[in-house]
Parts: sequence; structure tokens; C-alpha cells
Amino acid sequence: MYSLAKEKIKIVLFEGIHPSAVECLHKSGYTNVVTYAKALEGAELIEALKDAHIIGIRSRTRITKEVLDQAPKLMAIGCFCIGTNQVDLEETLARAIPVFNAPYSNTRSVAELVIAEMIMLMRGIPEKNYVCHEGGWLKSANGSHEVRGKTLGIIGYGHIGTQVSILAESFGMNVVYYDTETKLALGNSEPLDLHRLLEVSDIVTLHVPEDASTKNLMSRENLNRMKKGAVLLNASRGTVVDLQALADLIESKHLAGAAIDVFPVEPKSNQDEFITPLRNFRNVILTPHIGGSTMEAQENIAVEVAVKLVKYSDNGSTITAVNFPEVSLPVNPDSHRILHIHHNVPGILRTMNNLVSNYDMNIDAQYLQTSGDIGYVVLDVKSTEQDAEALYKEMQHVDGTIRCRLLF
Repeated sequence: MYSLAKEKIKIVLFEGIHPSAVECLHKSGYTNVVTYAKALEGAELIEALKDAHIIGIRSRTRITKEVLDQAPKLMAIGCFCIGTNQVDLEETLARAIPVFNAPYSNTRSVAELVIAEMIMLMRGIPEKNYVCHEGGWLKSANGSHEVRGKTLGIIGYGHIGTQVSILAESFGMNVVYYDTETKLALGNSEPLDLHRLLEVSDIVTLHVPEDASTKNLMSRENLNRMKKGAVLLNASRGTVVDLQALADLIESKHLAGAAIDVFPVEPKSNQDEFITPLRNFRNVILTPHIGGSTMEAQENIAVEVAVKLVKYSDNGSTITAVNFPEVSLPVNPDSHRILHIHHNVPGILRTMNNLVSNYDMNIDAQYLQTSGDIGYVVLDVKSTEQDAEALYKEMQHVDGTIRCRLLF
């Protein structure tokens, strides 16, 4: 495909993405932006995407194979959040559609919520707050503890986990952590195996991705391993905790409480009923998936993802794409740039170079990166516009080509 004029590239944003994303796109010349305040599904979603070139979503919009089948012009997807499990990454890769997200922009927001909730739980605030709202007065120090001197166990020592670790130590807490990869300990934190961490921690907080290895990570068996009177926090993914088992252990008073922000099944809108076995407990904090939902985080996310989409559309850069070969590209206004995405099979680069040799042109730069079954070649050539277009048309017909784009 030829690169369109920026004002002709249609960008559709769903789920009330922060206005700073639209501002960023407009400043970059992308003025054809359509926004929706909520997630769409079914026929409504397909209708909204049928002529979209770029889309932006959050966690509720599902981009499946069936949806992609009805979006033939789609060339990039921005997930204005951390997770990308709402997108069929294999299918988007097969169609040469890079997917971008914002893995770090709401790190601080999640960490602050976790710290606040662990203090609230250790002080017994949820129950005391409930009693006050009911007209009661539960003035007692029983079951109320400082976090200073307590042991915090962090499962998943990545960007959020390490932020929680630093903040917790500033409160005088002892920090231990578990991660499937070897991670450098920050401050005085110590690595432990999972079972030992569960046994010694007064508070356990989860910061892991959603994949096969983390599904029901906090099973009934592992919840039983937790120290009696401990509390559990989950602001990672809803499938990580067996919520019925958690409810049973809180009911039996083996655990003193929990704070849960993510759930295996969440309401599609604010009007739908929220159902969980934890609803009736006064010592459980339930929040509607708002760990990263601060105005600061949403603005940071909006700008971060919008910039990534602009860079890909403007010059083909794919750095931090979650499903695509990553290439960081300079601006080269004196050349014509061709983007060639193809099946990763031998001989394609040789074929492309042979095509170039048939024209009176110089190769200013050539970039190649592969990822699994996909190869991505970026070719900058110095030539006439007519020769560049002719080369582009020939490259479209190279065996194994998935998508070819002439940028400028």
C-alpha cells in the first residue's frame, strides 16, 4: 500500500482514552480521529473498524480473528494499558499488524494503591469503615497493626514489584520476593522460593503477567501455605487467584483479609452487576480494576502509545511492539522508504537486493529484523519517485510477502 496523507489515515480510539492521545495525534498531523467513550462489540465494533487504519483500545475491547477479518485496512493497534491479552497477537502478527502498549506508564499508580491497601488491611480499616457507615462505632486496637517491621512478600519482581519494594522499605518493612527470573535485589530485599515466601510473609502482593504459568498461581494449596493471619493483594491479573478458595480461607480466618483489583470475569460496563464470592466480607477491599487508573497514569499512557503509533505510521519504527520484529529507524527525508513484511524464509532479502540492482538507485540504508515466522525489512533508496514506485510494486509480488508499504 502507498502511504496515505496523514489527514486521510483514519484512527479510531475506544474506551474513553485520555484526550492527550488525540492532542498528540493532531500535533503530528493525524486529524482524522474518531473517539468512542466505551468499548464496542459485535456488529458495532466491526462497523467502527471497517475503514480504520489505526485503532486504540484499553482492556475491554476484544480484537479477535473474526474482528480482524472485517478490518482490511488496519495497519497498527495501540493498547492504551499494560496488558495485550485482549488482542489476538498471533493473528495480528500473521497479518503484519504491530501491537503497541504502555508497560510502564502506570507503574507508580499501581504501586501506590498497593501500599495504601496493605496499610488499610493491616489496620482493619475496611471493617471499621463499614461499621461507621452503618451507624456503629468499633474503636479498638484489636487486630490493628503497623506495617513497620512486617514482612512483605512480592511475587513478580518487575517494574511494579520493584516500585512496591522501594516504597515498602521506606515504611520500615522487610521485603522478600519471588520471580521466575533472576533479578537484582533492590535495597535490603531478599529473594526466596515461592513456598518459603508464602510461609514467612505477613502480606503477599502479586505482580505477575497472565499466562499459562500464572493461571491459578494462588491456588487453594498455595493460599493454605500462607502464614496464618496474613493478607493477600492482587493488582496483576484476575486469573492468578482462586477466588473461591480465597473466600473460604478468609471465612475460616486462616487469612485476615485481602485487596483484589482484578477478576477473572469483570462487568462489561458500569451498569452491569459485579459478581464475586468476596462481596460479603467486611475485611476485603474490592476495587474495579483501577490499579493504574489515575489521571497522571492515563495521560502518560495516552502520550506513550500515541507516540509509538505515530512513529510507526511516519517512519516504520516498531520499537517495543509486543508481537513484531523491533526496529528503531532514523528519519531519512532524502530517500524513499519501503517497508517489507514477509514470512521468515531463506532468500527473500537476496531477491529484494536483486530487484534493487535492476534500477539506477543507491541503497542509503537497509534494516532487517526477524521475530519467529516474520521478517521485517526496511529499505531506504535514493532514486527518482518513478523508480521507487516501480521497485515497490515489484517487491509486493516477492514470494512470501505479507505486506509492503511505500512510505515516502
